[in-house]
Amino acid sequence: MEAPAVTLVIVNWNGKHHLERFLPSVAATDYPSLEILVLDNASTDDSCDFLETHYPDIRLVRNSHNDGFARGNNIALQHVHTPLALLLNSDVEVTPGWLHPLVARLQTDARIAAVQPKVRALYQPHLLEYAGGAGGWIDTLGFPFCRGRVFEELEPDNGQYDDAQPVFWTTGACMLLRMEAVQDLGYLFDEAYFAHMEEIDFCWRAQNRDWQLWVEPASVVYHLGGGTLPKQHPRKTYYNVRNSLMTLVKNLPAGAALRTVLIRLPLDGAAAMMELATKGNWRFVWAVLRAHFAFYRRIPYCLRQRRGQKRKPLRALQGVYPHWLVWQYFARKKRTFSTLLAY
Repeated sequence: MEAPAVTLVIVNWNGKHHLERFLPSVAATDYPSLEILVLDNASTDDSCDFLETHYPDIRLVRNSHNDGFARGNNIALQHVHTPLALLLNSDVEVTPGWLHPLVARLQTDARIAAVQPKVRALYQPHLLEYAGGAGGWIDTLGFPFCRGRVFEELEPDNGQYDDAQPVFWTTGACMLLRMEAVQDLGYLFDEAYFAHMEEIDFCWRAQNRDWQLWVEPASVVYHLGGGTLPKQHPRKTYYNVRNSLMTLVKNLPAGAALRTVLIRLPLDGAAAMMELATKGNWRFVWAVLRAHFAFYRRIPYCLRQRRGQKRKPLRALQGVYPHWLVWQYFARKKRTFSTLLAY
């Protein structure tokens, strides 16, 4: 079978240091029909000069201002003319032969919308990585986690998750997309998110329209993580909390959306109080409060996004854990993906 053409998309903002460090492995990718496209979000460092000097074959699209990860990728896809697009964070190091297994997996079924590789932590390469692990799952309250990562708990990669399988979500750090699926859904990422959780919203919308998401662990990449915002940064907390609540309202059936949000709001508050009591972290508390009020303002927008859209019960979808993750993790001390599934 002839290898389909792939456009690899990197959204960059003031990331020259990442381009210098990680682009050599990406540029060395051995694939017969690959174009690399960098969408620059109005960087104020000399990222663009660096690319034009050292990588003249890379297609550079200059954005006039910083539109964030979500809109940045949407703009980049307007410049993609191949059947497949590979979204890649600028802080990902790829391994030899990494792209072939992803393409091969996508070709096994015309209903696979996206596939991700196994993602390891760059500076702790024996561990599965926070933002992708070996494929994304979600619980009945909408808390995302990974095969190999539950909340902050990262597992060593001992090959325990080396089976390719359907998952709930694929990581935006490295995701091979079928452009036909993006066109079917109408858009890739919700630009109201700016950054964080947008790939989970995309995958949820895809499953609601009978598309599949897969992980292919035969492909391995290494992710630095926190390339734009550190994991504990209050702005990241704000986006994650706000966007998670928006995702619930947009994608759950109406009754389930209301019930789940009414449970999630006090749980967010409890997490904030725990952070304050144990670490004195007022910035975390303020980020959660800001996120909740921002969510309330966006409820009309989320309701408009529901119009004419198909929604399935959450438990009818792939990669859904049929329990409350917070209870299993904190009360029952189930800290790994494998123990969670041993109900």
